[in-house]
Amino acid sequence: MMKVIKELPGLPIERALGVISGRWKAIIIYVLLSGPRRTCELENRIKGISQKVLIEQLRALEEHGLVYRQSYAQEPQSVVYVLTELGMSLKPLLSLLEEWGRGHAQDLKETDKLLPCAAVVRGET
Repeated sequence: MMKVIKELPGLPIERALGVISGRWKAIIIYVLLSGPRRTCELENRIKGISQKVLIEQLRALEEHGLVYRQSYAQEPQSVVYVLTELGMSLKPLLSLLEEWGRGHAQDLKETDKLLPCAAVVRGET
């Protein structure tokens, strides 16, 4: 299997940001927090992500130990992505980042620029 991620920085905060940074990783993790998903389910739930980018991001998350790829030998073959314990441990961090983002927008009087989760994740209320 080819390596899809580069070496992570040595400083812990830079390492953490390197693992979850990018347009889609936090959103993929957010969707997987509600349970295992097949690739097509993730693609259908996340508005605007291409299958190619989704697969790249899932591979990177897998290499970082946040996601487990489970294959089922059935016809047609089924692949399910599940958060690992390490991936699940990001839940409070993502909640804090969301809270911080709201506060940042309020402080800069830019709350009108905030989007509801449903703008990116289908099936959210």
